[in-house]
Amino acid sequence: MDRSSILHRILLLFLISACVAEIKELKISRDSRPVILFEKFGFTMRGFVDIAVSDVSVSSSLSSPDPSLLGFFLLSDEKLIQAIYGSQQEIPSSNPNPDGDASCVLSSPFVNPLFTFRDLSQSLPSFYNHSFPITHPDEYGLYFANCAAESQVSMSVHTKMYNVNADGFRDYLSVGLASVPSIYFFFAFVYAVFLAVWIYFSLWKNRLSAHRIHQIMSGLLLAKALNLICAAEDQHYIRVTGTPHGWDVLFYLFQFVKGILLFTVIILIGTGWSFLKPFLQEREKKVLMIVIPLQVIANISSVVIGETGPFIQDWVTWNQVFLFIDIICCCAIMFPIVWSIRTLRETSKTDGKAARTLAKLTLFRQFYIVLIGYLYFTRIVVYALKTIAAYQYRWVSVAAEEAASFAFYTFIFYTFRPVERNQYFVLDDEEEEAAEVALREVDFEL
Repeated sequence: MDRSSILHRILLLFLISACVAEIKELKISRDSRPVILFEKFGFTMRGFVDIAVSDVSVSSSLSSPDPSLLGFFLLSDEKLIQAIYGSQQEIPSSNPNPDGDASCVLSSPFVNPLFTFRDLSQSLPSFYNHSFPITHPDEYGLYFANCAAESQVSMSVHTKMYNVNADGFRDYLSVGLASVPSIYFFFAFVYAVFLAVWIYFSLWKNRLSAHRIHQIMSGLLLAKALNLICAAEDQHYIRVTGTPHGWDVLFYLFQFVKGILLFTVIILIGTGWSFLKPFLQEREKKVLMIVIPLQVIANISSVVIGETGPFIQDWVTWNQVFLFIDIICCCAIMFPIVWSIRTLRETSKTDGKAARTLAKLTLFRQFYIVLIGYLYFTRIVVYALKTIAAYQYRWVSVAAEEAASFAFYTFIFYTFRPVERNQYFVLDDEEEEAAEVALREVDFEL
């Protein structure tokens, strides 16, 4: 595989990767990929990359591979495009790897080679341990390149990527993520207050008007708050020590619970369960039976992506699986809302309660529009922010996602709160006549 193909593969990894840098112990076994991304990290002027490689073995179906064709290198976003276009031109005579193949990415003048297997110790098992200072602040990806044809590599790799603060302490979070723990702590506190207010006003003060759905909504708020607390602790310990100290397990646990409860609440509200009717129809049960297992798979995918990183061979596939499942779930939860709107429109022709029906139609239409906006923002806009924002401002996408989520939660909890006399259902004769005219003139087609 030539250098141009390798660099285009690197570009794909850059676009879909979102790694959390920390101390990593990685094991690679008989891997033949031409390029492997270990992680990405935003460095300051006092950044370092520590790499320890051991138990190295290279096998090939051809002759013994040249060790200078296998090695580690750094590549920044700034130099990536230059490297791709530069690969089409003649390599300058000042080749950083003069003994290697000119088509190897390690020979590109746009990458920052760290070391090749030629630099490894000759003792058995092969071992190499070195710390590399960063001379130019930027976001870099740490890669391993295998330019030897028909060869497979096995090795154990221990990596540390960090910045040294002015006080001498190491910061294992990328520059753009340094403020993420504080963001998570802030929103965890906000949701804790939200939960306390919800319990007091909805489940206690208006307990006679509360439905079973409101208890499930309370569980959702609790899971969200706990998820954010664990996320904050997870990021804090990674920043200070390089490892999550077990907080990642709790984070994934509450993320799993929160994800299932969120989609369940959206579906139950969309079907009108506990608001319009105390039961679920067969088709609505099928949606729940589809979405909940898919959410389980999505959470498993999330764990694989978060705990392993892009160095595993099927990491790109897992990303695609997670995206596909997420799209299916987002589409599936729309159907109950559409069914409720159509049912209300049909009912309005026969029940003689035009004002109440119009109010319900307005309510569900608003819910439908807000839900689409929320899903679009958190799935597309947030991803765009992660991709296009400068590495120093990656925290912006986290803050934007949490702010959008809080706005969405506030809308659905306020709109569907338990109240003694809901404004949507207060009727008088004038409203009834106006609603009958509106129902005849307004088309609520989606």
